[in-house]
Amino acid sequence: MITSVTGNHACMRTGRGRQPTLNSDVTASSTTLHDSQKLDEGIENLDLPFFDISTILAATDNFSFAKRLGQGGFGPVYKGQLANGQEIAIKTLSRSSRQGTEEFKNEVMLIAKLQHRNLVRLFGCCIHKEEKMLIYEYMPNKSLDLFIFDEIKGKIMDWRKRFEIISDIARGVLYLHQDSREKIIHRDLKASNVLLDATMKPKISDFGLARLFEDDQIEANTNRVVGTYGYMSPEYAMEGLYSIKSDVFSFGVLTLEIISGKRNNHYLAGSPYLNLIGHVWDLWMEGKALDIVDSSLAQVYSTSEVLRCIQIGLLCVQEQAADRPTMAEIVFMLGNETTLPQPGKPAFINKRTINYGQDSSSSTRAPTSLNDVTISVLEAR
Repeated sequence: MITSVTGNHACMRTGRGRQPTLNSDVTASSTTLHDSQKLDEGIENLDLPFFDISTILAATDNFSFAKRLGQGGFGPVYKGQLANGQEIAIKTLSRSSRQGTEEFKNEVMLIAKLQHRNLVRLFGCCIHKEEKMLIYEYMPNKSLDLFIFDEIKGKIMDWRKRFEIISDIARGVLYLHQDSREKIIHRDLKASNVLLDATMKPKISDFGLARLFEDDQIEANTNRVVGTYGYMSPEYAMEGLYSIKSDVFSFGVLTLEIISGKRNNHYLAGSPYLNLIGHVWDLWMEGKALDIVDSSLAQVYSTSEVLRCIQIGLLCVQEQAADRPTMAEIVFMLGNETTLPQPGKPAFINKRTINYGQDSSSSTRAPTSLNDVTISVLEAR
């Protein structure tokens, strides 16, 4: 498939004559020469097509600002079009990258081995001197967060589409955990890392923080906690412990966000809780779980199906990792009408405290959202 897409455009990075000059926005990496050589060697050992820099320059109009899609964890992301009409997305490793060479190498080493309809496809890469670029399939509808958290765009997504997206994401994560050649923990599953193709099919992206597990490995520990507030499991955020159940927690948060159209760490008017998880749990215990459903759905949905998805979301965000279901169990629960277990207490459901002795403007102020803030380094205790 990759060969047919890239055609004659996939070629070795050593070209003839003078190499074109890169646009100043695609800057040289700040990594050392040794790190750069290690990265080159690691990528060259993969069975992955290489794009010549002249092909990438032509596809992006020399990395023109008009072709810029946004800023990723590594650096700017550009849209390009190959001579055969194929649209592509180019992720660049910039000097100011928050993630850097190791994460960049990690992404290409992992995703080159993966192939699933709910994972973004890597077509190849381009290495030109100190410049490093990954070439992906272009996703015209960008990311899921741009739809579910927007009152106007959210109306495009009826319940049937939202349920399909939840189910497809679950299948993609199951593939990572169980069905791929390698057992992979994503560690940064969130709405902005789910991309949407032309038909609104979701594809999981951004594998820079992912980690390989041995088949019999249950969990791992790190002193360098990376991920995004609002999606991180308590054992990972507080102790640096991560496992497949860390991704399950993130999936549960994402599921509740898709149903509600609300970010987990955004203040919810009228709720005593600091986040969406606490608000949903409170309504679930009161028998009012349907109150969280996105108003843009206008009550056009299957009540039993929505309640089932809310219950699955709550099962995923339980405080104890051992109590959370596996992705295989989640996929089964989404596709069948079997009786579900009752969820236990979720993590991170602290209530707001209002000090009536203070000025109300400060005591009731909503907490600043950290939902889209990615932690690069956090020492776990």
